[in-house]
Amino acid sequence: MLEVNNLTKTFKDTVAVDDISFNVEPGKIFGLLGPNGAGKTTIIRIILNIIKPSSGTILFEGRPFTKEFFNAAGYLPEERGLYKKSRVLDTLLYFAGLKNMNKKSAITESIKWLSKLGIENYKNKKIEELSKGNQQKVQFIASVVHNPKLLIFDEPFGGFDPINQQIIKDILLSFVDSGKTIILSTHQMDTAEKLCSDIFLINKGKEVCSGSLWQIKKKSGANTIRIEFAGDSSYLNSNPYVSHIDSYSNYAEVQLKDNILPYDFLRTIIDKININQFSIIEPSLNKIFIDAIKGNSY
Repeated sequence: MLEVNNLTKTFKDTVAVDDISFNVEPGKIFGLLGPNGAGKTTIIRIILNIIKPSSGTILFEGRPFTKEFFNAAGYLPEERGLYKKSRVLDTLLYFAGLKNMNKKSAITESIKWLSKLGIENYKNKKIEELSKGNQQKVQFIASVVHNPKLLIFDEPFGGFDPINQQIIKDILLSFVDSGKTIILSTHQMDTAEKLCSDIFLINKGKEVCSGSLWQIKKKSGANTIRIEFAGDSSYLNSNPYVSHIDSYSNYAEVQLKDNILPYDFLRTIIDKININQFSIIEPSLNKIFIDAIKGNSY
């Protein structure tokens, strides 16, 4: 387990991370979420000892960080950077060597991962000769080739088409099954919702909400309705039973006022809108994210 305790980081007069604490359990994907500039990348860099905290402690498996720990960590940064003139296999061997892998194991594991991601035939090509998506695959392999215990992925799906996004999602889930400790930082709330068991939402360096996704949804979604419709839905905006509405092209998520029953609300709209589906739902993580950042309590 990774333990982050009372982490604070100050840059001159700016508090980038303000007394943050959380635990990341093995065998789960932990979502570190927040808007741009929230402090997520600073937290990640402190965990990896790229920068030092102003105060606070970080433990992995109950012990402070050591050189051995860093060799057991894998990091995929949001800002991708590969040596474009280097060949694919040479690049992977270089990164594996930084993690103290011997050359024989590094070659075996690199070829295995290149094959798994469908780019084994490119092993002798230069990075610059690959498509952006295949370059992303190489960088992803570089972060996992040494079989790390702790994996930190910062926007791992960027640059991938939907098919390759699904391949990466399946790999992440296989890491869960093998008991690895995983931090996922992403702006793709639908992806985080599907993959993360626990989330930690940060804004302006401060914790906004945290806990299991199930608990947060239960707390925040007591009276939310999803309506799929055809035609004009403008009536919903003036309905007196509605507390808040998020409207899209053919559906809306409607939060009712506390004392309103879904059935009573349905009776007020059934003659006004062509309803295709009406269901009581949990709020999406996207809605929780937006509402929390706007200042609603969770």
